[in-house]
Amino acid sequence: MGIQSAMFSGVSGLNTNSQAMSVIGNNLANTNTIGFKGARTIFSDLLSSTVFGSGGTAQVGRGVGLSTIDNVFSQGTFETTASDTDVAIEGDGFFIVKEPDNDTPLYTRAGAFRFNEDGYLVNPEGFRVQGKLFDPLTGELAPGDPTDIQVKNTGLVEAKKTSEMTFTTNLDASAPELGAGAIDPTDRTTYNLQASSQVFDTLGDPHLLSVYWRLVDAAANQWSTAYSYEDATGALQTGNGPDLTFDNDGNLPDTDGDGNPDPVIQDLPPIDWGNGSDPAQVVTLKFDCTQFDSESKVIGQNQDGFGAGNLTNVAINSDGTAVASYSNGTQVNIATLVLGKFKNPNGLELAGSNLYTATTDSGSARVGLPGPELGKIFTNSLEQSNVDMGQEFVKMITAQRGFQANSKIISTVDELLGELINLKR
Repeated sequence: MGIQSAMFSGVSGLNTNSQAMSVIGNNLANTNTIGFKGARTIFSDLLSSTVFGSGGTAQVGRGVGLSTIDNVFSQGTFETTASDTDVAIEGDGFFIVKEPDNDTPLYTRAGAFRFNEDGYLVNPEGFRVQGKLFDPLTGELAPGDPTDIQVKNTGLVEAKKTSEMTFTTNLDASAPELGAGAIDPTDRTTYNLQASSQVFDTLGDPHLLSVYWRLVDAAANQWSTAYSYEDATGALQTGNGPDLTFDNDGNLPDTDGDGNPDPVIQDLPPIDWGNGSDPAQVVTLKFDCTQFDSESKVIGQNQDGFGAGNLTNVAINSDGTAVASYSNGTQVNIATLVLGKFKNPNGLELAGSNLYTATTDSGSARVGLPGPELGKIFTNSLEQSNVDMGQEFVKMITAQRGFQANSKIISTVDELLGELINLKR
């Protein structure tokens, strides 16, 4: 009975070392698989049998068994790529994807994403990446559960009319005083400074709007302003802007009591560009000016309109936000990737194609935006396999030797049984 028990112990060793070799082979086969996490085999001895001897009872093991196969979720190294939609995670989180028309979430560390023909952000197998969408009106993240990330304006993005224009300027306190009088855009001697900027109507057509400053009273720090633009017929339309009065420090008054100078604001009369666009477009001018003893110049000008544009690129930034860029210079935040984190990632079940599914052993995923807890996003990067080839070859040698040793047990027991049979001739 003891001899046969030794044979079965050898058989168990062959089985477990074969399983170990299968795990090693799978690890080595996936050394170039992005986001792959290697596995390791854990052996345990089998239940022992009790034998009786002159010194009392003792126990003899009955071989070895496969306790478990653990996934090793150590951090993989990053590879820099040229794709703006390749992302990698530094941390413990997982990307969340879903199969179309299936609400079961799947989890992956492989961030080789791309946009398909319908504008959805997907992985190579076509599973849709999940994220929190931005509200197109407010530009803020909208409430609600994560959902498919889709760029809907894959063609032209519609134009936006200019509703506000801001001129940030310094007006030279030592400029020539021109006194009271009208500003004539066609006469350079009637104003001290001029600046122009494009504005857009509701059709996205650009128009040039100019603003003029005239020093009226140097002692009182008072300036007058005017504006001009051309209508559809080419005729120059003009109008008076607000008067600007600066304090002794060269700043505009603090009108709201917050301790800071406030821009002077004026709504222009409704504009009819005469080209079929909104015939009553209102543009609000903001004069954010100072009056220092320095050269009069325009420091900055900004307006909130733009013309129609084509989609030129969609990229994922370092915050995990998918940003669509258009040929008119506008950028639109589409959605931010969400990550899932598990208390026991070793409890995840392999689903193939670099995917995992949650189980009762792994627990439910804590889902949130990228950050210190769930993981940091790196763009133009892919996480490589965490398999160490050198370590796997060492394990291969030990598994091979273990298999050979257990095969020797079986052959030796076979010889012993042959000797036993030969006792009777």
